[in-house]
Amino acid sequence: MSRLHVVSGKGGTGKTTVAAALALALAAEGKRALLVEVEGRQGIAQLFETEALPYEERKIAVAPGGGEVYALAIDAERALLDYLQMFYKLGSAGRALKKLGAIDFATTIAPGLRDVLLTGKACEAVRRKDRAGRFTYDYVVMDAPPTGRLTRFLNVNDEVAGLARIGPIHNQAQAVMRVLKSPETAVHFVTLLEEMPVQETADGIAELRAAGLPVGGVVINMVRPEILGEAAVEAAANGRRADVVHALAHALERTTPGGARRTGLAEQLVDPLLEQALEHTERLALEHQGRAEVARFGLPTYELRLLGDGVDLAGLYRMARELRKQFTERSEQGVSA
Repeated sequence: MSRLHVVSGKGGTGKTTVAAALALALAAEGKRALLVEVEGRQGIAQLFETEALPYEERKIAVAPGGGEVYALAIDAERALLDYLQMFYKLGSAGRALKKLGAIDFATTIAPGLRDVLLTGKACEAVRRKDRAGRFTYDYVVMDAPPTGRLTRFLNVNDEVAGLARIGPIHNQAQAVMRVLKSPETAVHFVTLLEEMPVQETADGIAELRAAGLPVGGVVINMVRPEILGEAAVEAAANGRRADVVHALAHALERTTPGGARRTGLAEQLVDPLLEQALEHTERLALEHQGRAEVARFGLPTYELRLLGDGVDLAGLYRMARELRKQFTERSEQGVSA
């Protein structure tokens, strides 16, 4: 399995939540994972119900089986100061540049430099080893920008080509790209079974492949339970209202105390619930179409169920367990996760 997992998706698909669940899943059974945020939204801190993350790696969770999840919110300004100190030994001069606003100026006129700094910090964590020669982290998970900006964010070589063709910046970009284009890296997409997110996922996959960046898998998030079953979904898709009514009545008979003997009660409940049932089955029919589109991508696919009460910390751990289960199932089938 790859060591750097980049997670992206259309806004509203839950990519940050999935990235956090993925970090927990990968850290299971005694592993160490670093969860990296690059957009400055402090979404990771909110998910793990902790205070805002500083610009340092901090342990935020214990994974199932005793593993550990660390988190880092990368700040472009602090990363640039680190970079200037590393390559130019500026020391107090770097702090003076910060006070003068030169750092904001530099990353504004050269946005490619900002992306090099952000991706570079994550790639450094992937390569870092301890004194015994062991990797500091087994896995690094990056909560990346949304799909529409992803390829430009990751393809830092192109972004800095006009900025520096030699020197430390060029070398840093080269080092970042060696990691991003290696088998160590997998870029995953989070989608909903809706037309726009699925299409944006298709576009993102095509862009990554064109740029020579490694595509991982697709995580279908917020999947609804199929309460009425395949027949009702097919009936709704084909406009057969009477069949949906029958399926709803049958479902109520099964779940109402007294079962079939309470058929009259079930029939009485059908009319008030029918519109909701039709909406539900129509939605599921659209999801079936979306799932078929995702299958055409030919990528490993994982599904996470919709959590009706929203995602709290307990829900995050449930998502992690579900991902871990699906990883294990793929591994047992001899398919790479």
